[in-house]
Amino acid sequence: MKIYYDKDVKKGTLKNRTVCIMGYGSQGHAHANNLKESGVNVIVGVRKGGSFDKAKKAGFNTFIPSEAAKKADVIMVLLPDEDQGDTYRTEIAPHLKKGAYLGFAHGFNIHFNQIVPSSDINVFMVAPKGPGHLVRSEYVKGSGVPCLVAVHQDPSKKTKAIALAYASSVGGGRAGIIETTFSEETETDLFGEQVVLCGGLTSLITAGYETLVEAGYAPEMAYFECLHETKLIVDLLYEGGISNMRYSISNTAQYGDITRGPRVITDKTKKEMKKILGEIQSGEFAREWMLECKANKPVFNALTKQGEHHSIEKVGGKLRAMMPWLKKGKLVDKSKA
Repeated sequence: MKIYYDKDVKKGTLKNRTVCIMGYGSQGHAHANNLKESGVNVIVGVRKGGSFDKAKKAGFNTFIPSEAAKKADVIMVLLPDEDQGDTYRTEIAPHLKKGAYLGFAHGFNIHFNQIVPSSDINVFMVAPKGPGHLVRSEYVKGSGVPCLVAVHQDPSKKTKAIALAYASSVGGGRAGIIETTFSEETETDLFGEQVVLCGGLTSLITAGYETLVEAGYAPEMAYFECLHETKLIVDLLYEGGISNMRYSISNTAQYGDITRGPRVITDKTKKEMKKILGEIQSGEFAREWMLECKANKPVFNALTKQGEHHSIEKVGGKLRAMMPWLKKGKLVDKSKA
């Protein structure tokens, strides 16, 4: 595995090139601002509306996608996965410059053939391993979020250099730029989201909360023990791995961890994980998600609303209101992105 840092990146690679950030959401606002502060000439492509106004207010030359595509030498597509295909076909592809560089922060649309660029287009990926708000906050602090980098098409023979320069400019070179492939990034990213980072974690937290409340314990106590304190454990994991976390907690907690944890996450759970990985690898999940989007997301919307109305959210909102320090330096500022 190759890992690059700022010292490995040729300076000036993006000089005299116009980089378009297509989309101005969580990742879009972070990439655009980090690039600008790294001295890159940045424009933003986004449809008229809230995000358009946010980008303009932030000081960017902002255009509708088709106009932005005409002006750009490098286009980073940071729209939601479900919107990228149609936007590319109707508003980006017809206006691409010859030999343009097309970038993605996730391999989904390329890997699953939702977007198929012509052979004369250079295609790369720079995928920061963190949400956009963290990409921005770490950059501001003088640090960075590690990035994955990959090349899909390289007619110019310069695509890797462009990708590395881009990754460095958004802060990735401060933490490490790891070389991978579109398929590896896409499949491992979806798997991690579904079985551990998002799906697995939120389901585990909710089930633990419900178990305590159904046993008669106060919802507030259940919230603290099953959700609030998760951050304390994750910080220890992030800092030094599982052994680091176990070193820091009490012997009682560690004994419970190593003897009871496997009773919760069993061989049956791992079997289901393998099934989910198979659905990702075969493209079944991608097809399901694209069909869900074409039908205006009925399952997505229903389950999201159901989660928002769960008592863990109501109790959590009440308790977080008692912790004013949480509002200082928030990672997620919805007024900006």
